[in-house]
Amino acid sequence: MNIEVTKPAYQWFKDEFDLKGNESMRIFVRYGGCGNFQQGFSLGIAKEEPRDAAIEVNVEGTIFYIEKEDMWYFDDQAVKIKYSRSKEEIEFVHA
Repeated sequence: MNIEVTKPAYQWFKDEFDLKGNESMRIFVRYGGCGNFQQGFSLGIAKEEPRDAAIEVNVEGTIFYIEKEDMWYFDDQAVKIKYSRSKEEIEFVHA
C-alpha cells in the first residue's frame, strides 16, 4: 500500500491549505459520501500532525499520511490523489 500525489494535486493542496513545507496532511475516513474504495464512506483531508501514522509520503516537504485506524478503508490498495481539471477538485482513486 502506498500513497501517490500528482504534481497538479500537490499544487491544489498548496493553494487551498497555504502549504509552506514541513507540514502534514491527514487523509481520513468519514461516514457518508461517495468513495472509491468502500461503499457508504468517503475520504476527508485535514492539515494536522500525525498521531499514529501507518503510511506516509513526503512530497516537496509536505507529509501526506493515513493513520492506522483508517487503513481498513483501503483494503491494501494503493491510493492516488490527482487533480480533476473538469471538476476543479482533487480525487482519490486506486493507483
